[in-house]
Amino acid sequence: MDPRERKSMLCPNCRKLISTSEEACPYCGTKNPTSLLKRDFIGSLLSNPYDIIKVIISVNAVFYILSLVLDPASPGVSGNPLALLSPSNKSLFLMGATGTYPIQQFGAWWTLVSASYLHGGILHIFFNMLALRQIGPLVIHEFGLHRFFAIYTITGISGFVLSVLAGVPFTIGASASVCGLIGTILYYGKTRGGTFGTALYRQVLGWLVIIGLFGIIVPGINNWAHGGGVAAGIGLAFLLGYNDRRAENHRHRLLSTACMGLTSTVLLWAVLRAAYFIFFLQ
Repeated sequence: MDPRERKSMLCPNCRKLISTSEEACPYCGTKNPTSLLKRDFIGSLLSNPYDIIKVIISVNAVFYILSLVLDPASPGVSGNPLALLSPSNKSLFLMGATGTYPIQQFGAWWTLVSASYLHGGILHIFFNMLALRQIGPLVIHEFGLHRFFAIYTITGISGFVLSVLAGVPFTIGASASVCGLIGTILYYGKTRGGTFGTALYRQVLGWLVIIGLFGIIVPGINNWAHGGGVAAGIGLAFLLGYNDRRAENHRHRLLSTACMGLTSTVLLWAVLRAAYFIFFLQ
């Protein structure tokens, strides 16, 4: 081969520079490093790994606005302060709210994904996105971009699965995913130990106590989803590992790409479904 035609790339597993002609990485042994299944699609779309938080917040904001424009709730319908500037239940249902009603009555299992991007009021989305903005960068720093997004997606689904099993009829919100991130950091702080790990563990444990008390005091809080998210976050942190113990590899990137594909497909379907109902069936 002409040396001028020889091309190089970063190994999708160990991130060391290798030739594109290699059948296996000479450093870590990863087979077929040029395979599309091992490419970093999400990372290639972002100039900075932390930009994923801005993307998630933006998508949540767009879905909140769409659901509000689609059909706002009548003023004074609920005494819940989190329902200020709230979309109607009809609007939320069309956009992908989950629970026993959408799933058992309509077989809408896809709502286990879409519900994480819907909110019942301006305060609801504000507090959830504020929490994400605070905890998200820490998870990305300690676990990496791809484990972060996989954890965010899977813990949201897990929290809603538990709430459906518990009989919650109608539910929405990013708090299951946010609680999943909190569970992830809880595991990280406990297992890392040391001054930093112990302090982090105690701080996050305090957050969980506050969330639990908030869930008891304020009506309409889905504590089942919160608990399921925390438990799933702890489990995923154990299974996926964190940077101090295991660097991100192509399996983590494949998992996050699958989560991104699933999320994008479901959210697109939610918008098209709602638009079809409003413009063609009404």
